[in-house]
Amino acid sequence: MAMLSETFRKRSASRFARSKRLARIDYKWGYLMVAPLLAGLAVFFIWPVFRTFYFSMTDWGDFGSYVWSGGDNYRRLVRDPAVYRAFGHTFFYVAIYIPVLVALSTFLAVLLNKGVRGSGVYRTLYFLPAVLMPAAVGLAWRWLLNGEFGLVNTLLKLVGIHGPGWLTEGRTALPAIVLVAVWSMVGFQAMILLSGLQGIPSAYYEAARQEGAGGATLFRRITLPLLTPTLFFVSVTALIQAFQVFDLIYMMIGQVAIDHADTVVYLFYKQAFQLGAKGYASAIVTALFAVILAITAIQLRLQKRWVHYD
Repeated sequence: MAMLSETFRKRSASRFARSKRLARIDYKWGYLMVAPLLAGLAVFFIWPVFRTFYFSMTDWGDFGSYVWSGGDNYRRLVRDPAVYRAFGHTFFYVAIYIPVLVALSTFLAVLLNKGVRGSGVYRTLYFLPAVLMPAAVGLAWRWLLNGEFGLVNTLLKLVGIHGPGWLTEGRTALPAIVLVAVWSMVGFQAMILLSGLQGIPSAYYEAARQEGAGGATLFRRITLPLLTPTLFFVSVTALIQAFQVFDLIYMMIGQVAIDHADTVVYLFYKQAFQLGAKGYASAIVTALFAVILAITAIQLRLQKRWVHYD
């Protein structure tokens, strides 16, 4: 009996050692497969973050020379009115863009999920702006929203309305850019939300209908809670993208009325590539990175209160 127990113990130990050896081999192959991706992330994303933080503490001169300046750029940033104006414009853009985008994309996703006739065509039409280059979108809408001979104001004149200078007046410049941004991205986000809707089991709806639940109740009690993980993903990614808006503003506004719509990334571009103050520009974009990181951390913390993963 003792010999059988010893034999069983040795076989178990041998199997355990073999499984550990195979697991180590699997881990090595796994790390080898993701090594190119990790190398790309390190070279093109992680390393530039540290370099930018280092450059934010330098003062750049001619021909690419720079000297250490410590926290001078950050002290200048705190006292610069242009920074506060740019952050104000950026927060205003985000505060309008995110709710409108999420609400419209959810509405479109629910409609497309109902299986209406020709839904494939509608999906293509809604998604089409997302594959267009932002520069092309901005240039096209710049002509459409031209205050003198743009198509939008021309159509408004036909019904007796004198349209404003959409991109040259302070009260309409940023809202016009927000609407164009929503138009260009609502289809893409709707497709993401549509995939989340199609992942909700139909058994929940059938059970609720048997209890007499109507359409509004189904949406409020089943669709919306089970869609919150996808809504959370859309909100986080859209917010990060919104804080980095530049191309639409650069193409639609240009230098005409940029004081009405300059954002933090535009201010970074101006300081780095127009004025040559690369150290100060690095401090600006580092501050933006800190703001995005803080808001994302808050979102991740608050998700426990409203996101349902079950």
